[in-house]
Amino acid sequence: MDKRNTAEMALELGRCMTEMKNFLRQHIQAKIKEHRIDITFEMLEIMACLWNKDGINQQELADITIKDKSSMTYLVDNLVKRNMVSREPDTDDRRNNLICLTKEGRLLQRKLHPWLLEMYDKAAFGSQLSDINKSIKLIRRMTENLKNK
Repeated sequence: MDKRNTAEMALELGRCMTEMKNFLRQHIQAKIKEHRIDITFEMLEIMACLWNKDGINQQELADITIKDKSSMTYLVDNLVKRNMVSREPDTDDRRNNLICLTKEGRLLQRKLHPWLLEMYDKAAFGSQLSDINKSIKLIRRMTENLKNK
């Protein structure tokens, strides 16, 4: 396959990923509204990062979620107000605060995790695990190529 065809297929892959993310967002927002949970999709993205790695600083969260510093401050402030996270001093660097899950933040994970699994199970219906693994590797490689250029 020549470079032009590869580029065109990569463009289509990007479009498909954006479309999937939009549908995932709509599905999650509908569930949040249905169950009257006081959280936005953007806040949920932050929570998902903390469920994977609790106690990281705002800059790390911003890098992972691809959000600017002011947006991250606003989102974390709102999560603190909702008692989902707390800011704790970083013992290794006094200039930083670590964002840590509260009991309520962990309870939210237990509530939402089954929904997320159900949603992704539906999304992956008819897909082979090997295809999903190949797709993950491909997207990570493409992301790294963009980061390094």
